[in-house]
Amino acid sequence: MKSEVVSISFIKEIKQIIEESKKLVVRNVNTIMLHSYWSIGKRIVEEEQKGKVKSNYGDYIIRNLSKELTNEYGKGFSTTNLKMMRRFYNEYPIGQTLSDQLSWSHYLELLSVEDTNARSFYQHECENSNWSVRELDRQINSGLYERLLLSKGEVNKKLVLELANKGVEYQKPDSFIKDPMVLEFVGIPEKPLLESDLEKAIRNHIEDFLLELGRGFMFVGSQQRISIAGINYYVDMVFYNKILKSYVLIDLKMNKLKPDNFGQMNMYVNYYKEEVNDEGDQDPIGIILCAKKEEALAKMSIMGIDNNIYAARYTTIIPNIEALQEEVEKVVKKFEK
Repeated sequence: MKSEVVSISFIKEIKQIIEESKKLVVRNVNTIMLHSYWSIGKRIVEEEQKGKVKSNYGDYIIRNLSKELTNEYGKGFSTTNLKMMRRFYNEYPIGQTLSDQLSWSHYLELLSVEDTNARSFYQHECENSNWSVRELDRQINSGLYERLLLSKGEVNKKLVLELANKGVEYQKPDSFIKDPMVLEFVGIPEKPLLESDLEKAIRNHIEDFLLELGRGFMFVGSQQRISIAGINYYVDMVFYNKILKSYVLIDLKMNKLKPDNFGQMNMYVNYYKEEVNDEGDQDPIGIILCAKKEEALAKMSIMGIDNNIYAARYTTIIPNIEALQEEVEKVVKKFEK
């Protein structure tokens, strides 16, 4: 009798069912934990409100509660954790708004952001981009929210609310442009000796660079050859964005931005538009990533160019968050005046 073999596709399907079930269990446990911590925070606040006349009554409650819970359940109920649960409830008073996509560790990172608009932005981006806790921490510390606002030129309350309520909407070519772009992960000095050094460092940390670029990016390759009239040119780095359906060409410049950089990038973009784009692809996007740029020079150099070309600075150190926040406030006040 001929022995029968179980098909590979059948086994694969069963494994997929098991993996999906595991994810569902983890998600359910996470949701239950979040709502438990939220409920504990709520009860602490309610108990505190009963004893408003007593000095430091809230700290008294938390100290005693921590002692009782730790004796009964072990770690996880320190005074610090209970205070965070209290703040968790105060910042998210409507339990139904909690996201089961985010873990307690995600919310702890979000609670470190004081500005409610910025916190709302990071929550939306975290959900939309499926960031890990490490990735969320990195984006907060690198001032992603402030950098996006400052890159738009005219920061106003409408733009602030749009980012806070929706996160980054990939509808326009400039939606993901940041100035500066933070490349602290490359592990090289602020001023590398050669453009090839920077390019190599980025390729070695391509996942981190994709995170910095934003959602939907795929790496196509580096030093992509373009042949025009028998002459070869090379685009430093090429990406494709699935959301915008556009090629994104990046040219690395170690020094100050120069007017002829725009002409070169314009040629690259035109070539991709005419020779590389497939049906359904949108116009390519060109980014000149430079160490320094003068806004007036960039503005004058781009005039008369219809293609989607942008200039942005890069830095290999994490910017000062307080300085970025102050800059945003200044720009907003200036716009309102």
